[in-house]
Amino acid sequence: MNVLLINGSPKKRGCTYTALSIVAEALNAEGIETEILQLPREPVSGCQACYACKGSGKARCACGDDIVNVIIEKIGNADGLVLGSPVYYASPNGQLLAILDRVFFAGSTKDIFAGKPAAAVCAARRAGTTAALEVLQKYFTISGMPIAPSTYWPMIHGMTAEEAKQDAEGVQVMHMVGETMAWMLKCFKAGRDSGIAYPYLPMEDRAKTNFIRV
Repeated sequence: MNVLLINGSPKKRGCTYTALSIVAEALNAEGIETEILQLPREPVSGCQACYACKGSGKARCACGDDIVNVIIEKIGNADGLVLGSPVYYASPNGQLLAILDRVFFAGSTKDIFAGKPAAAVCAARRAGTTAALEVLQKYFTISGMPIAPSTYWPMIHGMTAEEAKQDAEGVQVMHMVGETMAWMLKCFKAGRDSGIAYPYLPMEDRAKTNFIRV
């Protein structure tokens, strides 16, 4: 089993990376393989609502061949997902959100996310973490991805990686995220091996109601 962790910070070895590394260490200790993917610093366009991905029938964004399709493929091959982001104005990094909008919209074409445990972690100097976490977790809850819990909201505090490591509670929380995700992965596998299918409606069976009618 393997988990993809995405570093949504432009800083390759900052606080967000530190938080993800702690989660990864806990997963590794439970026999789960991990990969931390660093987002590019180059601008990536957001979703244009062209719906070309829906018409293609493929879990692939039609708006350019960039990091978005790389992430979609990696999530499709992974058993779990962890998103990490710094807090900018009480929200996740805008570059990360632009990417995630496209990843989850195009990826939902083939339901490659459903049933995979997920978690979001945030790093901040002081505040805005809970608001940022709420934004990230909504990608999971609309995609049928159970969220791995911890003993507190998954946040870590500091201006530098060294400061983040001194946040004893934050470090413990990140470690617990990894442990609970490993537990979920093992339980879900045991369920699948026993013939218990994940109860999730495929795209074509979902009811849609528009609020404005002519």
